Amino acid sequence: MTEREAYVAFNLTDRIGSVGVDGLAERCGDVAAAWESYPEKVSRQGGEVDWKGEFAKARRYGVTIVTPVDEEYPPLLKKTRGHPLALYVKGDVKVLSKPAVAIVGTRRATAYGLDQAARFAHDLAQNGWCIVSGLALGVDAEASRGALTAGGRTVGVLGSALDRFYPEQNRELAREIVKKGGAVVSEFPFGRDPDQQTFPQRNHVVAALASGVIAVEAPVKSGTLITTSIAADIGRVVMAVPGRVDSPRSAGCLALIRDGATLVRSADDVAEALSSLLPAKELRRPHGAAGHAPAAAASSPAAPVAPVPELSLEEAMVMRELDTGGVTQDKLVERTGLSPQKVRSLAMTLRLKGRVRFLAGGRVALPREI
Repeated sequence: MTEREAYVAFNLTDRIGSVGVDGLAERCGDVAAAWESYPEKVSRQGGEVDWKGEFAKARRYGVTIVTPVDEEYPPLLKKTRGHPLALYVKGDVKVLSKPAVAIVGTRRATAYGLDQAARFAHDLAQNGWCIVSGLALGVDAEASRGALTAGGRTVGVLGSALDRFYPEQNRELAREIVKKGGAVVSEFPFGRDPDQQTFPQRNHVVAALASGVIAVEAPVKSGTLITTSIAADIGRVVMAVPGRVDSPRSAGCLALIRDGATLVRSADDVAEALSSLLPAKELRRPHGAAGHAPAAAASSPAAPVAPVPELSLEEAMVMRELDTGGVTQDKLVERTGLSPQKVRSLAMTLRLKGRVRFLAGGRVALPREI
């Protein structure tokens, strides 16, 4: 058994993730040895793990399976804790490693939300960015369409297996994405239907594949805010498009902006927020920005580095009191002399900037390595 075969076998069990597999591999020597020593070789359906059959299905469906030992596995995703053990890809695998922006939003978008999703995606695609979405109805689908109209590349991440495509209404859009050089991807083995567990996992991949996430339109309680929360936790740039203050479908975006997300009105704003993340040779002049120099310097490093957001004096006061183990917000109030409400607000702002993470018990901590 090879290591990539072992990764697929582990993925079929649905009982262990990449963190656990990495720990086993470290103790056993490699992933193949870890699989041989793993006692629970039972598939999610309860039978024997048939990893050979999984590869046979992939060949039959024209799907490429990519694991963390493969060169094609997207490096930004691989650096993220909890990355998938396997990716099932229909289309161009290489597009997963291109500089990307995720555009997410509500399934029940208004005409305004749909228009903004298409506009941002179109202009960003023209500027060299790949557009990532969850391929849901509404904002996600419109973002993918916007990228395609610009002749750009887009990646749709499913909350189901590729052979259990969901939602059915976007199947033709998925075919067009693949046909025009993009990719449709899932971390779930063949036969996995969508459920309450798969969608949060899908949201993690959407956030992790991108350098930044734009929330276009979303109510306060929505999967969109789960995605932006994940993005903030893993150090991605969180952006939001403003909407009507009296619209429930813009309430989530307005809350993100209030709490420190970057307000974006156009692709120019996004390019500014992500200027150091796109290699200069791939960055084109922002749409409608005649006379402006490219945002990335010609001497951009080979590996994209996230910009470090500037800190206010009060944010710096909080940061000085933190460590990787975490400090309670009550303790931060005591140490900084700031009010509890102010500390809560600053903590959320720092989280959205990717400078801190939240732990159990209301603790705030410095980022771990991802």
